[in-house]
Amino acid sequence: MVKIGIITMSDRASKGIYEDKSGKEIEKFLNENITNEFETIYRLIPDDFDTIISTLNELVNLKCSLILTTGGTGPTKRDVTPEATRKVIEKELPGFGELMRMHSLKYVPTSILARGIAGVVKNTFILNLPGSPKAIKENLEAVWAAIPYAIDLIGGDYIQSPSAFRPKKN
Repeated sequence: MVKIGIITMSDRASKGIYEDKSGKEIEKFLNENITNEFETIYRLIPDDFDTIISTLNELVNLKCSLILTTGGTGPTKRDVTPEATRKVIEKELPGFGELMRMHSLKYVPTSILARGIAGVVKNTFILNLPGSPKAIKENLEAVWAAIPYAIDLIGGDYIQSPSAFRPKKN
């Protein structure tokens, strides 16, 4: 069974001030794009550097092949998701963040403020997504084709998806 972690970073949602729509958007995307069985492990946490690090490490230790985070990627003082992610990953994969920002520019000029990154630790691929449900869908659509193959390359569990790109073996 493929394990996928979903972490929403939001001070207000974690306090119950409003509903976490971002985490639900990630789950919806996964349900529409993965055809084999998978389970999600969901966490809703505040925008706190140490809490983000410990939650990422928890999901890595639970053997999630994929961790998708939402929130905390902007330029404000409380936006520390990329910095916390860098403390956990072993290798950064800058192409994912670059492509997401380029793709988002089609929709909003402020997407250049986004700082989401991607990287790997052990057999886990981690991707930081923006906090907006609309931006989550747009960004995942832009990079999804490469994610299952990236997970293959690091020895994670096989994700079957009709939109995944896997090079043909010679």
